[in-house]
Amino acid sequence: MDEFSVRVIVADDHPVTGHGIAHGLSRMPTIEVVAVVSYAKALVDQLDTTPCDVLVLDYVMPAAAGQYGDGKALIAFLRRRYPQLRIVTVTMLSSPPVFRALQLLGVHCIASKSDSISHMVAAVHAAYANGSYLSPAIASLVTQADIGSGSALSKRESEIVRLFREGYKVTEIAEKLHRSKKTISAQKLAAMRKLGITRDADLIKYADSLGPFVNAEPPATN
Repeated sequence: MDEFSVRVIVADDHPVTGHGIAHGLSRMPTIEVVAVVSYAKALVDQLDTTPCDVLVLDYVMPAAAGQYGDGKALIAFLRRRYPQLRIVTVTMLSSPPVFRALQLLGVHCIASKSDSISHMVAAVHAAYANGSYLSPAIASLVTQADIGSGSALSKRESEIVRLFREGYKVTEIAEKLHRSKKTISAQKLAAMRKLGITRDADLIKYADSLGPFVNAEPPATN
């Protein structure tokens, strides 16, 4: 190991993904992966006992996260408890609002799992230097959002995501909004495609990560 070495912990709830990221990072002589964990409590336990410079953290961790939560809640907790820790967030989400929320929390290095491992390497080095780095897929989404490309959720899609988070099923949302079940299903799927989400559980986690829907409007009646 070279004199200069960035100590990294990788946290991802999918072991294959986590170890794959760790393997890719470890190929760099300037990076030492000191641990790979798959849930929030294990991460906190590791950080309490293992010196670490940069945490590579999956944005959506499992429900087993327990008291520490995941997404924004977990990152906010980590920022409070380990103020010197640098964080790189990795994600499959395609949501500029989430990226902006991360930046407000002080996380300025974000990498998409769809980009090559070289961009995670660059993000780790940037985080260690207290800099900023967005991998190509993330940077493109942020740029598109900034120029108003229309990639954001429509009002109807946002409304469905809000109701889905509140526990309503597709049939119940259709009845509440006086639309067909087919229409609600199509709008829900459209929202998930825009967000890069494939599982209902991740859609709920995404909605929770944004906090209150401050722009939510009363349910439409037509």
